[in-house]
Amino acid sequence: MALQESGEMYLETIYVLSLKSSAVRAIDVSEEMGYSKPSVSRGLSLLKDEGLIKKDESGYIKLTEAGSILAKRIYERHTVLSRLFMDLGVDEKTATEDACRIEHYISDATFDAIKAHMLKYGSQKN
Repeated sequence: MALQESGEMYLETIYVLSLKSSAVRAIDVSEEMGYSKPSVSRGLSLLKDEGLIKKDESGYIKLTEAGSILAKRIYERHTVLSRLFMDLGVDEKTATEDACRIEHYISDATFDAIKAHMLKYGSQKN
């Protein structure tokens, strides 16, 4: 399933918010991403149509199994790439911003090679 960058950003945001709280609402996503409520509503509707999220009777957003797998993969890309850039001497703000852009476009093969390299040679920071 080919998800656009914006859809991946929504999934990643929902995943990160769900790590902090089991109750994630559309307003939380809106505030975290800095998007208007109508934009978030539309984005979440598309994710629901794709079977990546569901809403319970109280309006709380949950990732489906497929959504969770995809969100975890996107978040892993973000964290691994951020760490790589910081290990290379890039400041944290720039590293995370660049990782956020790259995580949506890097191939699985390249990402897997980066991850293997980092596992083999370790991170400079614990």
